[in-house]
Amino acid sequence: MKIGVYTCQCGINIAATVDVEKVAKEIEKIPNVAVSRFYKYMCSDPGQELIKKDIKELKLDRVVVASCSPRMHEPTFRAAVEEAGLNPYFFEMVNIREHCSWVHLDKDVATEKAIELITGAVCRAEFLEPLEKKEVSVIPKALVIGGGIAGIQASLEIADKGFKTYLVERSPSIGGHMAQLDKTFPTMDCSACILTPKMVDVARHPNIELLSYSEVENIDGYIGNFKVKIKKKPRYVDIDKCVGCGVCAESCRLHGRIPNEFDMKLSKRSAIYVPFPQAVPLKYTIDPNNCLMVKRGKCGDHPLCKEACDREAIDFSQEEEIITIDVGTIVVATGYDIFDPLTKPKYGYGTCENVLNGKKVVFIQCVGSRDKEGNEYCSRVCCMYTAKQAHMVRDKIPDADLTIYYTDVRAFGKGFEEFYNRVKGENINYRRRELDDPIEVVTNADKTVVKAKGYSDIEADLVVLAVGLVPKEDAKEFSRVLNISQSSDGFFLEAHPKLRPVDTFTDGIFLAGCCQGPKDIPDAVAQASGAAVRASEPLAQGKVEVEAITSTINEDLCSGCKVCERMCPYSALEFDEKAGVMRVNEVMCKGCGSCASTCPSGAISMRHFAVKQIIAQIDGIVAHKSKGGK
Repeated sequence: MKIGVYTCQCGINIAATVDVEKVAKEIEKIPNVAVSRFYKYMCSDPGQELIKKDIKELKLDRVVVASCSPRMHEPTFRAAVEEAGLNPYFFEMVNIREHCSWVHLDKDVATEKAIELITGAVCRAEFLEPLEKKEVSVIPKALVIGGGIAGIQASLEIADKGFKTYLVERSPSIGGHMAQLDKTFPTMDCSACILTPKMVDVARHPNIELLSYSEVENIDGYIGNFKVKIKKKPRYVDIDKCVGCGVCAESCRLHGRIPNEFDMKLSKRSAIYVPFPQAVPLKYTIDPNNCLMVKRGKCGDHPLCKEACDREAIDFSQEEEIITIDVGTIVVATGYDIFDPLTKPKYGYGTCENVLNGKKVVFIQCVGSRDKEGNEYCSRVCCMYTAKQAHMVRDKIPDADLTIYYTDVRAFGKGFEEFYNRVKGENINYRRRELDDPIEVVTNADKTVVKAKGYSDIEADLVVLAVGLVPKEDAKEFSRVLNISQSSDGFFLEAHPKLRPVDTFTDGIFLAGCCQGPKDIPDAVAQASGAAVRASEPLAQGKVEVEAITSTINEDLCSGCKVCERMCPYSALEFDEKAGVMRVNEVMCKGCGSCASTCPSGAISMRHFAVKQIIAQIDGIVAHKSKGGK
């Protein structure tokens, strides 16, 4: 067997702490090492060409590269090896940057450690086996979950590329939180003027099938071949017949008596309603929690809405419907919830009555954000929407006395600092407080009083809490449906915060908008466009390559205990009831090794990480130490 070993200087990242020339000379003494070289940048084109040249001219059987993190360049070197005619899994990589040079100050110690690590890799390389990557076909359709601005943007982007796109929204209309806004910072544009045309584009797009008032119940399968079960809730209105005229709502016995969720229950609606005038689809929905006919089976002598509709669109016989769709990729854009200030009673929300026609207004920022006893993250939008609201109050009530209590003003976006300075210049009093400084809202003699450390009390007519953004209430449950992870703050977790910000650890599922973390509208739209591009790539290719490093089960040893099934984070294991053994879905398996490490009978092994390979690597390190290595 002939093994080629290549040690990278990585500029001075490695060479400053590791004597790479000495390493190369020591490694060439190992049996079966046909060539041992060092080079300034092995990942560069000349470095890769050096490897390819040696493979062809020296007839190398295995290649070992000692450089930086395999996460960064292992695919690069595997591709180079494959181009030279070797199986890419005959390549082994050693991390002597993060694992060696960056964690040592003594050059002699670092050099000896590098020799040990490479020696172990050479011994392991002798036992590497050829593996073949698999390809799976891709269904050229996409699913977008969530109809807020991020979901709308992602749907339009994918559909514009020519792919059928299903947009699922649990509410009767798309639009999300943005539809509830009046103005958007920092330009003070009309929110509806920006959003409504995009909503209409979704409804009209020939490649988009809008499934509003629907929820994703279950997702099975893998990248390219997801099978999605969707629950379509009954509207009790035939949307093909309904023209959105509103006669039914006006005739409802509960007209103007039900708090309207769209405007935070400040107005009233009927039991049959559209959330807002620009709703898409502009079709009426009967609220099953309030409709007398749905709840009790009787609405007076007869339901007035049905009598009023001359198109006969009211249909109380509708039932819940389950449909199944097949898609190749999925974009998750499920959005966020607003922090519930009732959990922070010190701010007086729900207990202090405020006089809304007064002129003394106090804003309190960071309610539910940057809180060591709650959500420690910054919600990013609160500083700017507080400035926006203060500006709007000043515009409506020019002589109002406006005070904003803040911890830090984070005006990070384009035009944000200018907008903040503009608002400060409108005679709005910004009062800074330390993050841990107490602030309290109390009622004193029918007056609402704001008490803050270091400042005089303010008798306010209105107190506005700048509440943060939190994960959706059902995020934990839905993460299990999607088979994706959550970060410590409860938002859905991206595969890598810098290099893969829209990917998840489940191939084929991507993140967009505030389901991944708090962000403003421009950032949500930008991320949605990025997620759409990532989701469209497999659809355009028509097939995807899946990793060859997977687990394998020796059925003669498998006892069917199912311990591994519970441990698999990718749902790649399934029990075969007939055979009484576990089976591996190699397309879904990511080769993490959780199953192999927990199997009590030793029935599971990992391709490319076989026991004999690992033992050989350990023996190589130990053998070098026994010869006098430090």
